[in-house]
Amino acid sequence: MELIRGLHNLKAHHHGCVATIGNFDGVHLGHQHVLGELAEKAEEMKLPAVVITFEPQPQEFFIPDRCPGRLTRFREKIKALRRLAVDRVFTLHFSQKLAAMEPEDFIQQVLVDGLGVRYLVVGDDFRFGQKRRGSFEMLQQAGQEHGFQVVNMHTFQLAGERVSSTLIRQSLKEGDLDHAEILLGRPYRMCGRVAHGHKRGRQIGFPTANIHLHRKVSPIEGVFAVEMFGVEGEPVSGVANVGTRPTVNGTRTVLEVHLLNFERDIYGSHVSVDFLKKIRNEQKFDSFELLKEQILIDATQARDYFTARYAM
Repeated sequence: MELIRGLHNLKAHHHGCVATIGNFDGVHLGHQHVLGELAEKAEEMKLPAVVITFEPQPQEFFIPDRCPGRLTRFREKIKALRRLAVDRVFTLHFSQKLAAMEPEDFIQQVLVDGLGVRYLVVGDDFRFGQKRRGSFEMLQQAGQEHGFQVVNMHTFQLAGERVSSTLIRQSLKEGDLDHAEILLGRPYRMCGRVAHGHKRGRQIGFPTANIHLHRKVSPIEGVFAVEMFGVEGEPVSGVANVGTRPTVNGTRTVLEVHLLNFERDIYGSHVSVDFLKKIRNEQKFDSFELLKEQILIDATQARDYFTARYAM
């Protein structure tokens, strides 16, 4: 799969494709369904399948203090798309310049002149361009003029409910990881590089792998039973905390993972953490001693969960 960043990196051989436009946050089953249909059309038309997306996501640009938590940061999204039948990902930097672009100019510069789109899949509620003036109907009209077909990205449902990134965020917020896994088609996962922290966990007998989230807002918070991939012996069971660490007056949300029965040095490793069961919400303790007592309880609950899971 080829990653293309920005219009200036488009080459002559990139002209001519079938495409879809969206955030694709989470790359969930609904996204996978759309991309599967796109791949079929690409094969039929003998053209590459292209995903057009934006970075940062538009809501992160317009309402940075109130934007929803990302399910997948950019690197995670690209990694998930690589597993699917996507030939290219074309990403546009979402800036004031792009937000102010007239929708007719977006169609001409990006879809017609840049990518040479022959077949386009978007949601019928898709809005784009300055003041969100661009619409599905405008795209259809432009398609008739420039010779490309525009079709509706039909809703994908499971058990009568629409699969969406919003629904997955709601499931994660409620601690319903099983439901989130069903909608995603895999356990909810966060990836990152293990970094040096303040070593406070080590001081109380619970060393942790600290992983920066690279998100404005985390869609998940609390203490969880997890599995880590990317280290020797994977998957390695653990207990993780996602939050600001109020007991030490933290302000930035981080992911800390204490691996069970594991003592190797993994600093600098790029790891993936699957969230399997929520144990409790994050809370502030009056002392490190009380925190240590609670971590012992959390670790025991995580061990019990894995004992039951592996016995199944």
